[in-house]
Amino acid sequence: MLIFVAVAPLIGLVVFWLLPGRSNLLVLSAFFGTCLLGLLVAVLPLGRDAPAALGLRPVGWRPIVFGVVGTTVLSFAVSQTGLQPEGVRQVTEGIQRTSEILKTLAVLAVLAPLAEELVFRGLLYGWLAGRWSNLVAFVLSSLAFAAAHTEPVHILLVLPLGFWFGWLRWRTGSLVPTIVAHVVNNSIAVAGAAFLGGS
Repeated sequence: MLIFVAVAPLIGLVVFWLLPGRSNLLVLSAFFGTCLLGLLVAVLPLGRDAPAALGLRPVGWRPIVFGVVGTTVLSFAVSQTGLQPEGVRQVTEGIQRTSEILKTLAVLAVLAPLAEELVFRGLLYGWLAGRWSNLVAFVLSSLAFAAAHTEPVHILLVLPLGFWFGWLRWRTGSLVPTIVAHVVNNSIAVAGAAFLGGS
């Protein structure tokens, strides 16, 4: 974990310095790509033990389906608050204006959830659980996930999902259900924004 904290910002500085443009999608791609690269550097010393350390363990289909259904219900409930963070509004407007929906899906529905799950429920959760307990890992990784969204309204909206994903990680001992649920959730959100923009 400490290697990731030291290496990721350095990689990020280089990547952002080399960026040819500053579109929202490009910046997000660079950010999440940097997270994955920093993660790779951090777990490289673990060798073949790296996947297990990140929680990448096989799991049956039931926890995956349960995770997807629970995430969908929770996301719908949270969306009923009517709150929309400024950052989400800008990204949504970008989706509605773009004809490159596949690129948007690749970044927001695949790259972002993968990076977030590997960093928060994989690396951070594993590091905290190894030093303290699963309970500490569950609480702190969930709070860190929410805090990483920076905007107060966004933090408030993703906090329930952070605890849900954390609980899934704790209960199943695997990162697979949270990755799948997160990808499906973001895919629905991106597709919904694109559809509303085209209607």
